[in-house]
Order: sequence, then C-alpha cells, then structure tokens
Amino acid sequence: MNFLDFLAASHHYGLPLGLTSVCSAHPLVIEAALRHGLTHNRPVLIEATCNQVNQFGGYTGQTPADFARFVREAAGRVGLPPERLLLGGDHLGPLPWANEPAESAMHKAAGLVRAFVQAGYTKIHLDCSMPLGGEEHLSLEKIARRTAELAEAAEQEASNGSLRYVIGSEVPAAGGARAGEAHPAVTTPESAAQTLEAARQAFQARGLHTAWERVRALVVQPGVEFGDAAIHDYDRAAAAPLSRFIETVPGIVYEAHSTDYQTPAALRALVQDHFAILKVGPALTFALREAVFALAEIEEALKISPASRMRETLEEAMLANPVHWQKHYGGSPEHQKFARAYSFSDRIRYYWNVPAVQAAFERLLRNLEQTPPPLSLLSQYLPQEYEQVRAGRLSAQPCALIMAHVTACLEGYLVAVQ
Repeated sequence: MNFLDFLAASHHYGLPLGLTSVCSAHPLVIEAALRHGLTHNRPVLIEATCNQVNQFGGYTGQTPADFARFVREAAGRVGLPPERLLLGGDHLGPLPWANEPAESAMHKAAGLVRAFVQAGYTKIHLDCSMPLGGEEHLSLEKIARRTAELAEAAEQEASNGSLRYVIGSEVPAAGGARAGEAHPAVTTPESAAQTLEAARQAFQARGLHTAWERVRALVVQPGVEFGDAAIHDYDRAAAAPLSRFIETVPGIVYEAHSTDYQTPAALRALVQDHFAILKVGPALTFALREAVFALAEIEEALKISPASRMRETLEEAMLANPVHWQKHYGGSPEHQKFARAYSFSDRIRYYWNVPAVQAAFERLLRNLEQTPPPLSLLSQYLPQEYEQVRAGRLSAQPCALIMAHVTACLEGYLVAVQ
C-alpha cells in the first residue's frame, strides 16, 4: 500500500498517523531530515515548491530532475532505504507565471507538472488558486477546472497509478503572513465541501475518475500561521467543525501548511484532528540560520583570521537583491534590517545559494573545522548542542552542530506524527 493511502486510512479506520513534509532546498536541512528519518525508522517526505524548483530552474537554479537527483544521492549517502523516501511537488501550478496571460501561464504550469512527474515525484499538490493575467475574479469552478487540467497532464506522464494528489485553494501566503495580520480564519466545513465537490466534478468531466480516487489530501487553513514577528497558535475548538467534516470523506485527510513554530503539543493536536500532513520549511532554515549566526559569533570570539564575514555577506546579498524580502518587511530601515536577520519568515533562505554567501559559509566551516569551538563558547552560543557534545553524542564539528540544531526542530514533529 502507498504510504499516503495508509496515512489517510489511519484517520478513518484506526489510530491517526501523521507525516512531516519538509519543504526546503538547503542541503544541510535535507541531510538532517534524511538522517532523522533513518534514525527513527520513519518515511521522509521532501518537497520542492514551484518557485524553488521548476523546468526553468527556479530560484535554486534546479530543475525537478536536478533536485530529485540531489535528494536521492543524499539519501544514498546517509543510508536511507529508497522505499522510505517520498518526493513531492508543492504548489504546482501557474504561480511563477501569474502575471502572464492565462493560456501562457497554464501551458507552463502543465510543463511544470510533467517535469515533476517525469522526475519521479509521486505526491503532487496542484494549486491553481491564483488569478492569472490580471484576472479580477477567480471562481471556485475555474480553479477546479484548471486543477483538473494539470491532473490530466500529470496522468499522461504516469499511467501506472503511482501518483497521489493534494488539492485545495485555501493556502496561506507563501513564506508566512505579513506583520500585523490578524489571526487567520479557519476554513469552514462548507468551503471545504464546495472545494471537494467542484474538484470532483472537474476531474470527472475530463474522465479522470481513477485520478480522483487517488486524491489523498485537501489543503485548508486550520488557523495556524506565522509572520514577521508573530506566531498564530492552533486553536482546537475553532477547528473542531472542520475536523469533524473530513471524517465524512473516506480516503481524504487535510494537509496543513505553515505549521512552522507550532509547539509539539499543537502539532500533535493537529494530527489528531486529521491535519495529517504537516508542512514545515522556514522554521528549519530559521534553525539553520540561528546555528550559523552562533558559529559566526564563536568565530569572532576566537579572532580567527581571515574571518568569514558571514553575517555581513548575507546582509550585503539581501540588500543587493531585495526582491525576496522587500514585500515582506515593512517599517523603518532599522526594523527592516532587524527583520532581514531575525524574522520568523526567514527570507534569508533565498540567499544561501548566492556565490558570495556560499563562499563565506564555506570559509566559516573551514575556520571552525581547523579551530574547533571550545566547550565554553558552545555553552554560551549553542547550549543544546553543548550538552550533546559534553555527553559524547555529538561532534563539535560545525556541520554536525548545524544539523543538530535543525534536528531539534524536527523532533517536535516526530512527537506529533507517530
């Protein structure tokens, strides 16, 4: 049985299980997730979004085939069995080309979906919720028709029934809410029902009856979100009607986006309430950023020369190309500078592959490999990792320290999904 089939069945016929969806392109985050899954004998779901990875390269410069190859090779190096690795495409649709005419945007979206399926991704989230080419109104029926159009493109590339679909249009803003936004409204059961029915009709109108039977999750808003400086916590009572609704829909569970920074107890409650797939990304790169900044502080305290200038290089890269953060960070120049470094939205994640930033990062690693951090500075800047080093469970090498800090975030998800 496909794991997503088993996952959905567990919510209708047994003890509800969950699955963490790691949505990140950073190599150390991916390696940490793979090692974590290996350690705990869990399946590992790695997803790429249409902006990160697409047939034209995305902001990572990788095609779906490139990213799949990279993840599979990383899984092989850490020893994760191939059958425990799941690859997913997130927000697959016309979003990167939303400013183009609808026909052009959908043509490229179909090419995107085909590229993901050809590369072996089997969890396919189809998202056509955005207006195209200046459209002022986008009906639920049009969203559904476009979703079915992309599902047909996917099915043409994988006729063996291997694909499992996620649909849904109530998707939180990519990267988190903007500062000052109110607590997000929970999707109503009526809205969820209408989305499913519109999609069912659109699939069947294209003859995609068997594909519809492989829709395993609906993306909704359970009332969790994060922004520049705020975290909106899960409220079980507010989501109870939505939770009860999905119990009447066999074979389908919810997928929750933007679960970053939720407490382990909240994550477990989400799974118990049938939000079975927990998407996380910025929280993992936020943890990576915390560890890198801590290592930069250690480097400075040790007066290592030549210094990496890690923090300064990141700031310079973000100022040189503000496209990834400017719309997200408002306020005074001082506030924007603070947000560039410390925001929960973690727009820094878009800059790790800038050549100057990569060079600074590699210099930081080399410096602290040659001059390992003393215990006293680990205690000061990375206290959780200090305890593990002291206990002999962790190396004081910089890459190991970074991955341990990311793994601590993944531990909260492990408690939730088991």
